[in-house]
Amino acid sequence: MPFGISSLSIEIQPFPKTCKYTHVTRFHSPRAATCENGSYMRCAGLILLVCATAVLAQTSSDPDVARAQIELNRIRAMVETGALPRVQLQKAAAAVADAQDAATIRKNIYNQDLTQDQADDLVAAAARRFERRKKAFDDAKNLVDLGVMPSQSLASPLEEMDFARKEYDLANTRAKLAEQAIEMAEAEGALQAQLAEHPSETPNLVDRFDGDGIFTPQIFQRVETAFASHFGKPLPVSANGETAVHRALGFDHRGRVDVAVHPDQPEGVWLREYLMEHRIPFFAFRQAVPGKATGAHIHMGPMSTRLAARGAGG
Repeated sequence: MPFGISSLSIEIQPFPKTCKYTHVTRFHSPRAATCENGSYMRCAGLILLVCATAVLAQTSSDPDVARAQIELNRIRAMVETGALPRVQLQKAAAAVADAQDAATIRKNIYNQDLTQDQADDLVAAAARRFERRKKAFDDAKNLVDLGVMPSQSLASPLEEMDFARKEYDLANTRAKLAEQAIEMAEAEGALQAQLAEHPSETPNLVDRFDGDGIFTPQIFQRVETAFASHFGKPLPVSANGETAVHRALGFDHRGRVDVAVHPDQPEGVWLREYLMEHRIPFFAFRQAVPGKATGAHIHMGPMSTRLAARGAGG
């Protein structure tokens, strides 16, 4: 009865209920295995464990998650045979969940092109990791208070809890930036809808300056340099070129840059004056939706076009 997983092939041959000093299993892999002085159930359990390990190693994209899943499978097999208490299985399952949350954070926390769903997943994962470490610290502190453990034992859980708190704060910051980027993209959608339906009301939403109609990477670099020289900090760019958010909303944002400043605040006023002086096209958005102070930003470059129109035009 052959059984194969990728390059691993296992062949199980008939054997009695106890396989005393008998070679019962051949693994067609670099590692050969024999079952001596073992029961049928132990042999079968070993085979299943090896198979599950091979599957997990091939399907999990994150190595830490794969290791945690393999350990969970190993402990599950031992719990089922009575070699370990069931509480160990619960701990192993929690370790898998924690590894999955860590993988989500690593993938998204420095991603400059987050969607709303990714931002929500990032914050939720960071919150769960912080809560786990806070509970671990509280449990350790209870043991210290009871005199069971020395006070020095709190150093490691305290350090891990502080790191998780900072990680959670950073996740929230990244999520807020993603939310702002979404609001800015929606502001462009509101402008296009306003231009199509009520052109006379457009100035209430945006200031438009066409300039020379030219915006290149070289021009953008000059704007960045001038802003940093004047304010002593980098230009707060929220979207440089095409992003997942703009694609989801159906906009071609290539060759455009969104800057997260309010047009009427000092930084926004300076930037608008600089762009007009150098005849650089821009749109200064004060809000995405009338009556809501969200989505305010300065869009440098021509207006974003619809992706459908770009595709239709070839």
